[in-house]
Amino acid sequence: MMGRVTISSNCGEDSTYVSNIFIDEYMQDANDAQIKIYLFLLRMMSANLPTSVEALADKFNHTESDVIRALKYWEKKGLISLEYDGSQNLTGIHMEDIVAQQHRRYGRRRGDSVQNQAAAQVVAPAVPAPAPAKTAKAATTDVSNLLFIAEQYFGRTLTSTEMQTICYIHDDLAFSDDLLDYLMQYCVDNHKKDFRYMEKVAINWNQQGIKTPKQARAEIFKHDSDFIAIMKALGMENSPTEKETNFILKWRGELGFSMDIILEACDRTVMATQKGRLKYCDAILRSWHEKKVKTREDIAKLDANFTADLAKKRSKASISSIDTKLRLSESSIRSGVSQNRFNQFQQNTYDFAELEKKLLDN
Repeated sequence: MMGRVTISSNCGEDSTYVSNIFIDEYMQDANDAQIKIYLFLLRMMSANLPTSVEALADKFNHTESDVIRALKYWEKKGLISLEYDGSQNLTGIHMEDIVAQQHRRYGRRRGDSVQNQAAAQVVAPAVPAPAPAKTAKAATTDVSNLLFIAEQYFGRTLTSTEMQTICYIHDDLAFSDDLLDYLMQYCVDNHKKDFRYMEKVAINWNQQGIKTPKQARAEIFKHDSDFIAIMKALGMENSPTEKETNFILKWRGELGFSMDIILEACDRTVMATQKGRLKYCDAILRSWHEKKVKTREDIAKLDANFTADLAKKRSKASISSIDTKLRLSESSIRSGVSQNRFNQFQQNTYDFAELEKKLLDN
């Protein structure tokens, strides 16, 4: 399943070999997860053992997404190549020859053997040799991993302009990987997939001195006009708590509702209850989501159907009530008259005026 790696025939089977080029030129820019996964691939390669994304994730307590990102990172670096089946499932990992980075722009020569390159035996944690001083920009984590993450968030291949925007935010604005990751997630969750919008937010955070996702989150909740409008619509003037924020984020992100629909649910909530308004509003929106509501017209149709169903139920209830009254009426001989042995039969009613007239005529 995998290709060649540097290996020497005169050493024991308990050793795994890593190219000096990897230690000198590649390891310093990779993060811990990427280094661990690459070294473990070499270990599996030297033992001629298979592995999988699930096995790698379990081995290092990473998510499968972390493993895939690391594999993509090394593929872009040219150290491995990935093979997929027709359903885009990973089926093979080929370990490529390691070539010095200064020669990569000319392309790799397939005839160059890794056996002609220096190798170091790894019997203890490897310590890279001191590297020449680097500028702050050059010392930043390689941005290729972030480009891959961005493609997953935005669901498409990035344009060159969009790639430049990410590089600008990462390098010039000095965003950490975590902060840039949170920025992209924030934009996608709020249906803002325009990179110009993401750049404006990044510049604002930079001016505010924001360095961590926690600081960014606090700033968002403090100034987000949508959050303020929703809280006011529910009759609450306070800044949203973390729990309240999670509700609102779910409505806009997971459920995908526009502000127009959310505010309509808020209005109905205020008219219906004084307590537990967030939970009540959440129940309304979840119900609408299940019924695939997208517009106010969809809500109007649901209201009309509800009214029609309610009218039918009331009509049936009314008919049932009348039937019950009739049955009760039939079961009683004379309503309001006490029942005894003298009136347990239907009594006749006489017209005394008519009787008197007949007697006079005779």
